[in-house]
Amino acid sequence: MEEKRRILIVDDMPSNIRVLNEVLKPYYRTSVATNGRDALEIAAGALPPDLILLDVIMPEMDGYEVCRRLKEEETTRNIPVLFVTAMSDVEDETKGLEFGAVDYITKPINTAIVQARVHNHMQLKLHQDHMEELVRARTRELALTQDVTIHSLSSLAETRDNETGGHIMRTQRYVRALAQALTDHPKFKDFLDGPTIELLFKSAPLHDIGKVGVPDAILLKPGKLTTEEYEIMKRHTVLGREAIVRAESRLAGDSSLSFLNFAREIVYSHHEKWDGRGYPQGLAGEAIPVSGRLMAVADVYDALISRRVYKPPLPHAEAVNIIRAGRGNQFDPDVLEAFLGLEDEFKRIALEFSDEGGSGDLSARPG
Repeated sequence: MEEKRRILIVDDMPSNIRVLNEVLKPYYRTSVATNGRDALEIAAGALPPDLILLDVIMPEMDGYEVCRRLKEEETTRNIPVLFVTAMSDVEDETKGLEFGAVDYITKPINTAIVQARVHNHMQLKLHQDHMEELVRARTRELALTQDVTIHSLSSLAETRDNETGGHIMRTQRYVRALAQALTDHPKFKDFLDGPTIELLFKSAPLHDIGKVGVPDAILLKPGKLTTEEYEIMKRHTVLGREAIVRAESRLAGDSSLSFLNFAREIVYSHHEKWDGRGYPQGLAGEAIPVSGRLMAVADVYDALISRRVYKPPLPHAEAVNIIRAGRGNQFDPDVLEAFLGLEDEFKRIALEFSDEGGSGDLSARPG
């Protein structure tokens, strides 16, 4: 048997409460508050009402103020409020609706009208709740689809490169740690909010997706690349961007897939350098997207501490010193400062997601 929906009756007059209880109790579970403060506490409690019948004229806090406070709080703003009052002027009704009430029932109470209006608004609330759950389910499904898509694409890149799944997990966590450390920095606080940091975290694994287009002879070469080979290797930033642009064009208008915007930025700009000597565009300073500046530090650190076919892993302290030397020429000084403050966190992440046998390179080849 389906559980009865909950109604909160708020009135300071026992006679009014008794009448409303008699009208509604056969169909709903009712609770009572005789003042505004108790009403707010019950509404915000563990078992919130599905609908509130609210008197206007009450001591200490009138119904308008109660309604205003309910609508200010995220946990209670979606509870429908029906004013039940002897105040029948048009101005009074208008004022109640302006405060966020969905209906206005005048006293003396007509049983049929109260039952009908409560039923109608309860059905609307049930429909609203159902639609919100569908949206939440769709959002969860979309998030899962994004994660699976990113994992599949990044795994494809792994099959062609000598890097590992650990590299992907480490770098995305480095990026998130850096972004979180910069949320209060004057230059970044307007950009690095919670949703943006989550999108950066999702997008980071795609930073080297373009390597699927680099020939094996170059990608897996154990020795130093020739100048010609290095130019081909650098093309992975362009190839990756082109792939994501094509994906975006197929999904035009779907803002929920904005993680691709960040993926495109990261893929294309994570080898740019603060002094303009990077590639593929030779961007300098703040012309480099923030996402690319964060990824640059994360990728280089992980390249230095990781074993590759062309080099052994470096100790954490040595990697930190090399990156420190890149302040103002290779890396954004502010991002670098955040990195230096996160040394222990980077080391912890590296250990937690280490590769067996040693957990891309500064100059010999791109990471």
